[in-house]
Amino acid sequence: MVSAIIFDDGKGQLAPLTDLRPAFDVRTGAMRTIERLKLHLKLDVRAMYVPRALKALAPDRHAVPVNTVPPSDKPYLLVNGRCPIPLEAIGELEPGQALRDEASGDLIAARVHADAAKKLLDPERDDPELDTTTVHERVLLSRPWHFRTVRDPAIAADMRILARRQSAPLPAHVAVIGDAADVVLDHRATVHPGVILDTTHGPIVISAEVTVRPGAILCGPCAIGPGSTVLDRCLVKPNTAIGPTCKIAGEVGGCVFQGFANKAHDGHLGDSWLGEWVNLGAGTTNSNLLNTYAEVPARATPEGRDERTGEQYLGCVLGDHVKTAICTRIMTGAIVHTGAMLAASAPVSGCVPAFTWGTDAGSRLYRFDKFMDVARSMMGRREQTPSQPYAERLEILHQDETLRRAASPAGKPANPNPRADA
Repeated sequence: MVSAIIFDDGKGQLAPLTDLRPAFDVRTGAMRTIERLKLHLKLDVRAMYVPRALKALAPDRHAVPVNTVPPSDKPYLLVNGRCPIPLEAIGELEPGQALRDEASGDLIAARVHADAAKKLLDPERDDPELDTTTVHERVLLSRPWHFRTVRDPAIAADMRILARRQSAPLPAHVAVIGDAADVVLDHRATVHPGVILDTTHGPIVISAEVTVRPGAILCGPCAIGPGSTVLDRCLVKPNTAIGPTCKIAGEVGGCVFQGFANKAHDGHLGDSWLGEWVNLGAGTTNSNLLNTYAEVPARATPEGRDERTGEQYLGCVLGDHVKTAICTRIMTGAIVHTGAMLAASAPVSGCVPAFTWGTDAGSRLYRFDKFMDVARSMMGRREQTPSQPYAERLEILHQDETLRRAASPAGKPANPNPRADA
């Protein structure tokens, strides 16, 4: 095991993915980035660095020192949590060596002793002199749609580990297309009659306490996280990763669910990332391909401009606690920030600001007390309670959005024009 410090340098524009978690806790495949890096690089994470705004949240998830470097006689391997792919070059670093991203100059990884680690992790101190190698390809997430850029290689890397797990025997009433050896079924999962598992294009992992209801079709590579439910006649298409305690139904393809999210009704969801505590109303459907088959543009912030994503297939990014009403339509490349409630008959497009309360009567700011009432109710249904740091972080995000709206020319969120989507 390699003594390591994983860090989130807070760079780029990754909200809403990182509003309530550091970059390394984002689910970028079947696993969260930190899980993947630990397993592939054999890391013993001894500490972590996160942006100041997230420091109080880190103990909710991790039992290691935060924003401090523990003394050590041996060098640490520092790994940027915005790098979801466990590059072989990271594990090959010798003491005094570092990897940096060519385009941005940002640190990807370094193997250094504690004193040098403190300098590298403190933006106000000068970097130590290191033998630095430049990485030419993009490996650091810097926009929310980059989940799509890394999704397939991340899921492939995860499956190389998850598919090695011992599987329980498949029930005789389950039909398998392809090699049954590519199905990993936890013995505590329940798979009902009439389920079809298609491993033609990759393995299928069904975790503990998962229920797969009659008539569901799962196509690999895909992973269903602990405690989740795949509802009747659901179609799960390849390169889908469902986090813990989710409910999914309808057609779901190429999607990553962080966890604790519900898509419990019919409707299409493709090439999308969903944060925690998202709930999609019945019939909610998204587009993941432009009518022109062109590259999908997207914008990361309400005031920002459309950027090139490099993706032909790109659905939406829905931040934590986003809710949609029945039959909501979400257009290609939409970015919906934390806490938005979408209940308008017009399609959702562009970048929707945080805590937007959108109806046919217009768009306004979601009252924070009402928002927290709903959040506590939904979390309570899964026997979860928001911690004090979590609630305080949500309130800060709400205050930030209040100030942003007050500073905008009309005091209102941007209202981008819908695009012609498929």
